[in-house]
Amino acid sequence: MGVERLLASYRSIPATASVRLAKPTSNLFRARAKRDAPGLDTSGLTNVISVDPEACTADVAGMCTYEGLVAATLPYGLSPLVVPQLKTITLGGAVTGLGIESASFRNGLPHESVREMDILTGAGELLTVSPQQHSDLYRAFPNSYGTLGYSTRLRIELETVTPFVALRHVRFGSLTEMVAAMDRIIETGGLDGDPVDYLDGVVFSADESYLCVGVRTTTPGPVSDYTRQDIYYRSIQHHTGIKEDRLTMHDYFWRWDTDWFWCSRPFGAQNPRVRRWWPRRYRRSSFYWKLATYEQRFDIGNRIKKRKGRSPHERVVQDIEVDIGRASEFLEWFLDSVPITPVWLCPLRTRDQEAWPLYPIRPGRSYVNIGFWSSVPVGATEDATNRLIEAKVSALDGHKSLYSGSYYTREEFDELYGGDAYKTVKKTYDPDSRLLDLYAKAVQRR
Repeated sequence: MGVERLLASYRSIPATASVRLAKPTSNLFRARAKRDAPGLDTSGLTNVISVDPEACTADVAGMCTYEGLVAATLPYGLSPLVVPQLKTITLGGAVTGLGIESASFRNGLPHESVREMDILTGAGELLTVSPQQHSDLYRAFPNSYGTLGYSTRLRIELETVTPFVALRHVRFGSLTEMVAAMDRIIETGGLDGDPVDYLDGVVFSADESYLCVGVRTTTPGPVSDYTRQDIYYRSIQHHTGIKEDRLTMHDYFWRWDTDWFWCSRPFGAQNPRVRRWWPRRYRRSSFYWKLATYEQRFDIGNRIKKRKGRSPHERVVQDIEVDIGRASEFLEWFLDSVPITPVWLCPLRTRDQEAWPLYPIRPGRSYVNIGFWSSVPVGATEDATNRLIEAKVSALDGHKSLYSGSYYTREEFDELYGGDAYKTVKKTYDPDSRLLDLYAKAVQRR
């Protein structure tokens, strides 16, 4: 029924109008043009279709959230190979928009666990794609952001998990030492002789950074709960050495969601007096995102600043990736140039030895995803800080995620994000350009 509803809604959209999703939630942070035409009806594509514990696979509708997917797989002692850090990220969104998390240093990115997908193309065809069928579309789909089609069903690999995760938060006084330790864990798969299952990090300053090392365990014992008064990212900090912690597997997956990493601060949710009365059901990224959308729509923050005689701010919400050999250089530059902390770190290494054309990370190389989400005083020109960061990332031969604003020229964009390979697949599966072009969507914000 869900697919039939989707196809019916596709046919109802005028041929002169661009096809888009009609979805109630989003994790995008770039402006989008208003539209008059109705969007695709995805309301019947939100479920987990089946879990096969013998084959360690799941068939999942494209608009199913990871919150729903994890809830369906954990009772079998299984999880997706990579669980992005926010509950309302959808499986289809993570594949077409490149999700990432602390298992990415060993499991790569979400699209690498996809065995096959059903995709509604711009031509209105429903195709099953895999490494063997329509392999050009299968490989170009990641990072296409809905410009090559929309996934209606995905069959993904699962892995065995345990009830608990034992955590070690390792403090470093040097960014260079921290990145070197990260590199060693990626290369060896372990720390101090113990295997490592999950790895990410946080930078609070040039002389205070942490690697958060997770090991799956079946051993029962006390666990922390960061959905209450305590805040996860604050629990990481300590004066020296290693601090240990323990979470259920479920709470580990969603440790960042409760406070949207640290982005619940502007709403007062981290103020102990406010947090005490803040309903727990609203301590989640999707609710903060709604508040942020409202604030952005009416520019409330800058209006308040103006009344108080203070300068307006530029929003800086980005995730970038650089080769691990350039990570310290970028971090040192960033801390000297952009007044934003903390900064999130997530190492990754692709599993597949064949390249993915729209996001050409080199196989066999380690990269670090660096995320920063806040605002800074406006510069002399519009979006000055965002443009400065973009230029620095390009100078270091890195990439940035397209979920937020981008400023590349068409030539720069084509060089970074698929170029001729993208155009060929686009012409094949969307010959009448019913779906937006990737440059138009990501940079021109149409």
